[in-house]
Amino acid sequence: MAVERTLSIIKPDATRRDLTGKINACLEDAGLRIVAQKRILLTRARAEGFYAVHKERPFFNDLCDFMSSGPVVVQVLEGEDAIARNRQVMGATNPDEAAGGTIRKQFAENIEANTVHGSDSPENAATEIAYFFDDSEIVG
Repeated sequence: MAVERTLSIIKPDATRRDLTGKINACLEDAGLRIVAQKRILLTRARAEGFYAVHKERPFFNDLCDFMSSGPVVVQVLEGEDAIARNRQVMGATNPDEAAGGTIRKQFAENIEANTVHGSDSPENAATEIAYFFDDSEIVG
């Protein structure tokens, strides 16, 4: 197993309900270390830039509206197979299909307000981390 880094975002539905600490506890309990973290308010333009890969999808506008509707917590997680481990602890995108004990099963409101985002590949993790963090902000 390789030590990896991945991007995690705690979305506006979770920050609105003050779930950051509970979500971070789930991540840390899964063996992931938080090596960078900041609470920010995404502008619509920054949300559009981050989700540009989905620009042609019908949910793009709603997603960008949602992600710029309140504070988010962007963070870099590090650990053995961090990408797969984070995706496992997050659970399925649709919380109704998520396994018990996962973040989305416990905290998500619905498929759109699904509490967390996580990178899905090493390439996307590198791109997504660089979108929000300079190397000097990541302290391993």
